[in-house]
Amino acid sequence: MFVIKHDKVACIGCGSCAAICPNNWEMTSEGKSNPIEINLDVVGCNKDAEAACPVGAIKIIETKD
Repeated sequence: MFVIKHDKVACIGCGSCAAICPNNWEMTSEGKSNPIEINLDVVGCNKDAEAACPVGAIKIIETKD
């Protein structure tokens, strides 16, 4: 299992995560990104979204559960 940690304060709203992984990232009316699901069984494109974030606001963490 994986958990997404998203630092909304650090997010600059570039939208790269939503463009790369639109099934799990959306842009809010405040101009920030938001993960649709926090707990994941499969990382999928979320790892690419993490790598593309220019400010490192996305962290994908593997849990032991």
